[in-house]
Amino acid sequence: MPRYDFDYSVENSIATITLNRPEVLNALTFEIYAQLRDLFAALRDDEAVKAVIVTGAGRAFCSGGDVHKIIGEVLKRDMRGHLEFCRMTGHLVRNMRLLPKPIIAAVNGLAAGAGAVIALAADLRVVAEGAKFAFLFTRVGLTGADMGAAFLLPRVVGQGRAMELLLLGDDVDAATAERLGLANRVVPLEQLLPTARELAERLAGGPTYALGMTKLMVNNEWTMDLNAALEAEAQAQALMMMGEDHRAFYEAFTEKRKPEFRGK
Repeated sequence: MPRYDFDYSVENSIATITLNRPEVLNALTFEIYAQLRDLFAALRDDEAVKAVIVTGAGRAFCSGGDVHKIIGEVLKRDMRGHLEFCRMTGHLVRNMRLLPKPIIAAVNGLAAGAGAVIALAADLRVVAEGAKFAFLFTRVGLTGADMGAAFLLPRVVGQGRAMELLLLGDDVDAATAERLGLANRVVPLEQLLPTARELAERLAGGPTYALGMTKLMVNNEWTMDLNAALEAEAQAQALMMMGEDHRAFYEAFTEKRKPEFRGK
């Protein structure tokens, strides 16, 4: 297994990524960005993993890029160097969205800047009551359109709310995040990981190929008109109807038992 600058484990088909630099609120380094990018790409072909949890150690989920190890260093680069870095961070989000397996962000504390976008790029967000989000890019003199935030956030909370969050960069507490649709669940901190793991276990034990197809279709249909979407869904559903998991459901239903899905 590659060496990572974060904690990584797999148990019961669930991979858990724990950002573990609590002394700097789990700020990201060049190495961590690249390792996360490559790990999410590798997970596409890892049959031992059926769901992923991303969380942070200590009192933060992720405070974004490390001020000294990234911002200070990037400012020394030329335009090409800046663009290479920004493309790398975007590729992390791309690999998260292309992963045909559900990703759950267990947001234990502050999720700011790149940390907020990583949580946004997950499929579900379980948020501790004391946690908060901050898409703070404009507060540091940058565009709020970073790492896909301007693409993803309007699709999660709507255009008007996304403009507010990206233009102002204000902190968003857990209750507000739930009201806006940014948080799927808000729970006490001690229930955060158990809740995230319960969801992950439910997904990992489900028809994983069908779940991956669902994620793929949601991603693809963002750029389709209604007719294209209906045809794409017809083709995808016809394919799934020929799969082993759908047949497993039917056989279990007729035999009055719980289906055993195999992800096929």
